[in-house]
Amino acid sequence: MNLDSIGVVGGGAWGTALAQALAQAGRDVVLWAREAEVAAEIEASHTNSAFLPGVVLDPRVRATADLAAVAGRDVVLMVAPAQHARAVAGELGPSLAPGKPVVICAKGLEQATGKLLGEVLAETLPQAQLAALSGPSFAADVARGLPAALTLAATEEALGRALAAALGSRTLRIYWSADMVGVQLGGAVKNVLAIAAGIVDGRGLGASAHAALVTRGFAELRRFGAALGARPETLMGLSGLGDLLLTCGSPQSRNMSLGRALGQGQPLAAVLGNRRSVAEGVYTAAAVARVADARGIDMPIAQSVAAIVAGRLDIDAAIEGLLSRPLKAES
Repeated sequence: MNLDSIGVVGGGAWGTALAQALAQAGRDVVLWAREAEVAAEIEASHTNSAFLPGVVLDPRVRATADLAAVAGRDVVLMVAPAQHARAVAGELGPSLAPGKPVVICAKGLEQATGKLLGEVLAETLPQAQLAALSGPSFAADVARGLPAALTLAATEEALGRALAAALGSRTLRIYWSADMVGVQLGGAVKNVLAIAAGIVDGRGLGASAHAALVTRGFAELRRFGAALGARPETLMGLSGLGDLLLTCGSPQSRNMSLGRALGQGQPLAAVLGNRRSVAEGVYTAAAVARVADARGIDMPIAQSVAAIVAGRLDIDAAIEGLLSRPLKAES
């Protein structure tokens, strides 16, 4: 399987970081950015000041505003934000050859439908061979060449192993999994839980409350995963527990920092208005809550976050509601 050239769809922080890591590992990579000015800046000065400031990009990272140019690569990484994945895939489809490997690198559920991105792309890019890449990784760390480990899911072992070898390097370790559902769910739900962790931090509720929140949030993730067919061992791994610990443990996380601002009393509109990068948990929260309600999955933390970002619930009332829940067996 020839996987020598790689196209990255999405010029945000994570797409740029992946392109940088691949170029530094000697791969032939082209990055597509919807914003023509972002592509032009990367080509001219090897920087992406809008989405990944402070990082000098490898000159081998090439950028384009022509989506068809990326579609012709051996592998396509789909890094467009979750809520834009369907539209971008629709634009990509006419230029995508049958059997082309497309790797989902965004994290989230589609808000309008509650579907996993794998389901969205199966509908919009039926000719593609789908895979998913997820795990604990901050874009700035990966772009600077710091070590990180991710999980790549593909239902066919040969494809999964080939993609892991094509995308991995000494500092970006990639483990293969056959669990497409589990790898996608971990990255989606942890963003919602990270908002809750940030609220706890912003409200000054202490390290003990933070630990309890993350642990009970992980219990919700496992219940959600079990209902949707994820493997328990996947959720215990890099793309589940690993990503949850990273995202809930550092204000460097967009979702945790957003929750922290909410906990400090800032209105959601003001927080979002000051950002260009997307905090996916804001949009995924509604989808998670809706799926949980439909399937009868007990997810009080995720549902509280969904109600808070929708403006239906005050933060103090949400905290009181969680603290007032009946006591029960832990598992």
